[in-house]
Amino acid sequence: MRGFRAAAKRLGLSPSTVSDRIVQLEKRLGVPLLIRTTRSVVPTEAGHVLANRLLPVFAETRAALQDAASSHRDVRGLLRLNVTGAVMVDILPPLLDRFLHDHPGIRVELVVEDRLVDIAAAGCDAGIRYGEHLAQDMIAVPIGPPFQYLAVAAAPSYLDTRGVPGHPRDLLDHESIRLRFSSGALVPWSFERREETVTVDPPGRLIIGVDAADAAIGLACRGLGVIATFENWLRPSLDSGALRPVLVDWWTRFEGPHLYFSDRFMPSPLRAFVDLVQAERLSAAALARAPDCV
Repeated sequence: MRGFRAAAKRLGLSPSTVSDRIVQLEKRLGVPLLIRTTRSVVPTEAGHVLANRLLPVFAETRAALQDAASSHRDVRGLLRLNVTGAVMVDILPPLLDRFLHDHPGIRVELVVEDRLVDIAAAGCDAGIRYGEHLAQDMIAVPIGPPFQYLAVAAAPSYLDTRGVPGHPRDLLDHESIRLRFSSGALVPWSFERREETVTVDPPGRLIIGVDAADAAIGLACRGLGVIATFENWLRPSLDSGALRPVLVDWWTRFEGPHLYFSDRFMPSPLRAFVDLVQAERLSAAALARAPDCV
């Protein structure tokens, strides 16, 4: 728990006012809801049960208020998304750019973390995760590219000096630049070719958080080691020649991310964002099907 001070700041009240109101509520109910110490404030079992039952009510109330404040043409309110850091590089920013331009009455708050969370308990309207991390019993809408690749690359200067790996296991003999999720886990290096699957775990001479992926790619361009990450992140450096692709036959293809949310309610800001995501997806699919013009 963050305590009364953090709650007061979010509510625009004083810490003493928040504490007094909790005390009054506990007196009315006849049970303690929080255990207070000098260092922390944690809920009792009754507090947990009450919070879990009220969260959906509060969420639906917020959605109803936002819908009341919005007209068909002028959507207003707050959209709160819980997203994995992997979509913050080149998938989500352009969507947010258009979304905020089209809906000036909407505010967006992003909670960026890689662990799987209960979006309702986290106070979020929706989340963005990859398929293996999607929450159960949720509506899932594809967002961004339908497929992505785990690609491997290194600077030409590095490969000229150290040689080009011919098999994923050869990476164990190379300098590697590893990325770490905010959850603490390293991004796995797993590769596939036909029926063969290989996972390697180089110790990593450099280990960098995924939120600094651009820096990691820049260090790879300077010849400090082999990097394995999203192909779409590496594409500008590959196209410019700053990086050279490695083990292309082994690049693993996986399904792109999804926007997921509860089917119980959909506040108007979320509905507007889902509409945009689906429109962008249809537009991309139409462009993919269109014949090249001469």
